[in-house]
Parts: sequence; C-alpha cells; structure tokens
Amino acid sequence: MSRIFKIPVAAVYPHYVTKVERKGRTTAELHEVIGWLTGFDDAALSRHLAEETTFEDFFADAVLNPNAALITGVVCGIRVENIEDPLMQQIRYLDKLVDELAKGKPMAKVLRT
Repeated sequence: MSRIFKIPVAAVYPHYVTKVERKGRTTAELHEVIGWLTGFDDAALSRHLAEETTFEDFFADAVLNPNAALITGVVCGIRVENIEDPLMQQIRYLDKLVDELAKGKPMAKVLRT
C-alpha cells in the first residue's frame, strides 16, 4: 500500500489551491474539478477537509465520474491510464485535472465535455 493512501486530503488541498491560484485560476474552479471527478458538492468537500479524510477514504466515499477514464496523460512521469492500482489511478486523475486547470486549459476540456 502506498503511503499517499493514508495522507489526509486536507494536507494536499492547500497545495492544489496555491497551484491553481498562482496560475490565475480560482478556488471555485478547483472545487468544480474536484466535484466533477468525485461527485462531491462544496459541503461534502468541506466536510472531508475538516475531518481530515485520507485519500483512501475520500475516494471510497466518492462516486467517480463515468468519464474519468477519458483522463489521459503523464503525471510524475507515469501515464495515468496505465496505472494498475485503482486508488492510485484515482489520485493521479485528480492530480492530472489540477495540473490541466493550472496550465490554463479551458474548463470544458478539463472536464472532458
């Protein structure tokens, strides 16, 4: 089991916020991306952050978007579509979406619409 599975999402979330805001995107856009992937609304996301839910429990509680499989590309030198562990793949999906948001991709492309 990877160490990241036990890390609270709340420990990584501020880094996501910093990354997207530094590139001119908003926290609302970040929440939209997280909501698209996980099915969480702002209240559910806030609850997970406040309770310091681990990535393992965060994604266990999520209803992954059926279009998540359309997320492709490289994160940390590894192609997300080739990751075998389902939880690690979900975490990397989130990382990839945050990267795309920070790179200025249009929201329609980030959300695979």
